[in-house]
Amino acid sequence: MDECQKTGCGISDQKNLQDALEVSVKGSLNKIKNKIIVMSGKGGVGKTSVSVNLSIALANKGFKVGLMDVDLHGPDIPRMLGFKGMLDLSKNQKLNPMKYSENLKAVSIESLTSDKDEAIIWRGPIKHSTIRQFIGDVEWGELDYLIIDSPPGTGDEPLTVVQTIPDAKAIIVTTPQEISLADVRKSISFCKTVGMKILGLIENMSGFTCPHCGEKLELFGHGGGERTAKEKGLKFLGRIPFDLNVVSCGDSGTSIQDKYKNSQVTKAFLSIADIISEIKQDIIKNRGSDIMKFAIPLADGKLTAHFGHCKEFALIDVEENIIKKKEILEPPPHEPGVLPKWLHEQGVNVIIAGGMGNKAQVLFNEQNIKVVTGAQPLEPEELINSYLDNTLTTGNNLCDH
Repeated sequence: MDECQKTGCGISDQKNLQDALEVSVKGSLNKIKNKIIVMSGKGGVGKTSVSVNLSIALANKGFKVGLMDVDLHGPDIPRMLGFKGMLDLSKNQKLNPMKYSENLKAVSIESLTSDKDEAIIWRGPIKHSTIRQFIGDVEWGELDYLIIDSPPGTGDEPLTVVQTIPDAKAIIVTTPQEISLADVRKSISFCKTVGMKILGLIENMSGFTCPHCGEKLELFGHGGGERTAKEKGLKFLGRIPFDLNVVSCGDSGTSIQDKYKNSQVTKAFLSIADIISEIKQDIIKNRGSDIMKFAIPLADGKLTAHFGHCKEFALIDVEENIIKKKEILEPPPHEPGVLPKWLHEQGVNVIIAGGMGNKAQVLFNEQNIKVVTGAQPLEPEELINSYLDNTLTTGNNLCDH
């Protein structure tokens, strides 16, 4: 009898629970069409306000929207939406999100605690588990959009979202002032390093119009977000003006879009919601017609974890979600930067790997090649079909280094 059996440590039970959560997470994500994480480089830029109002704007346009608060140390969404009480259980023994309107529901750690003023003091592994449970153990149902409000910076929470939801896209919020823009550039670098697509930048608190004389004051400068987007080759989604009613509505749990329907803030969020839905519709519309080329590092005909030292790559062409062509090529000798450049020359735009270091991921991103890590050692066709069906199972990044 081994030590685990002697002590009854329950390791096998724990693994079964983790496996069950993995299945539940995948099941939830398969019902959600678009996943968007809202990020900021620093605190105080109004990121949560943007997350809440963007969700309301999309919901008001008829989309089914879920809002997930993964800012575990500063969960403000329940107060901004006017939620009271705690989450209850569905008939499937999953947590019911709190309902704001017919089209919008939300989940936050604050709705799971009886003392709303109690500090959340958690380390990374607990955060990782909690965020996964927010997906797998919540009755989200069918959604057009899941908006994820992340804490400022590039720590455990956004990294967990990337690992758990590999097809999530990012919206980055900034103010026009340079100190905010400097931190935003770090968020952009984070997204590129982990291979997450950025939908665009939003410039919040962009100008204040005096309610008495009508003069516009640039409290935090002007145009910095648009300039940064242009410099980085990103889409600028729009400006949200500074409005005192945003503060008062947020404090009272009231939507500025419902109370002040003709305000410049309301119009700005509706415009951004239009842009985002058009972007996503274009992606969906063009997904089947795009010609994609995948690279899979092989060992004995299956994906190998050690992409940098593999003896051959499977290069596979896909058109209208159907595999059209497969060829096996021997790569050039392994040196830093050689494989990304070589695969770019072959026309590859997606590489599926078992593991890859951050530096290598950056080099692939510079060649406009999307990186998917943590894939299982399966045959190339199975991996690609799973990717196209959005059912590809990925685990930890089995880094070469």
